[in-house]
Amino acid sequence: MAISSTSIPKFALSNSLRLTNLNPKLPSSLIFKSQTPKPLTLKPNRRNQITSLFTGIVEEMGKVRELGFDESGESFDMVIHSPTVLEDVNLGDSIAVNGTCLTVTEFDSERLEFKVGLAPETLRKTSLIELEKGSVVNLERAVKPSTRMGGHFVQGHVDGTGEIVSMEVEGDSLWIKVKTSPEILKFIVAKGFIAVDGTSLTVVDVFDEEECFNFMLVEYTQQKVVIPLKKIGQKVNLEVDILGKYVERLLSSGFVESIKSR
Repeated sequence: MAISSTSIPKFALSNSLRLTNLNPKLPSSLIFKSQTPKPLTLKPNRRNQITSLFTGIVEEMGKVRELGFDESGESFDMVIHSPTVLEDVNLGDSIAVNGTCLTVTEFDSERLEFKVGLAPETLRKTSLIELEKGSVVNLERAVKPSTRMGGHFVQGHVDGTGEIVSMEVEGDSLWIKVKTSPEILKFIVAKGFIAVDGTSLTVVDVFDEEECFNFMLVEYTQQKVVIPLKKIGQKVNLEVDILGKYVERLLSSGFVESIKSR
């Protein structure tokens, strides 16, 4: 993936940061090269990161304001405009961006923007590689103990991506079919949970021969998430129900057989 030589103007979050435009259509292998990791320096007041949990109920659709490398060429950052999720933000908070758990590294309450860093592996494994300046993204803050669990348990750990293969309107509903790899499809069951771009959804049917599954969005949901804005052929982030992964782990480890033999 190539980087243009045109620099994006500095923005208020950091006077020392300058981002470079990114063309997300080129192969990621051209942009990410092996780097020797440098020691991390924590910023003042930054809290220790803990495992976060989400519900898959999108709070807000934010807009990507800036996207690219800093002047060092080593840190790839994204700045997102988002009035709602900044209401009680702190450095080090976890925010799910299209279902990918990312850490707030800087924020500006007046400009209603926050910044996150994107590791090369994150860009290789998620649909975030397709984002560009102006893209709209699903946003959800990590849940608090008092939060209603309106969706299902979502970790923000993307298992892989799928490709939208069809979008069909039925009344005021939208049917969407997604193709994914067999490694992910084996965890997807009809009437089960799945997070698509961070949105908690119910699987309607699974089509094993096509390596696809589908789901339906009611009119209200269509207005609140980014999935209907995508086109056939675009990627979506997928996170399967973690219960299925635990079951497979138990079965493959021989745990069930050991219980039967007692």
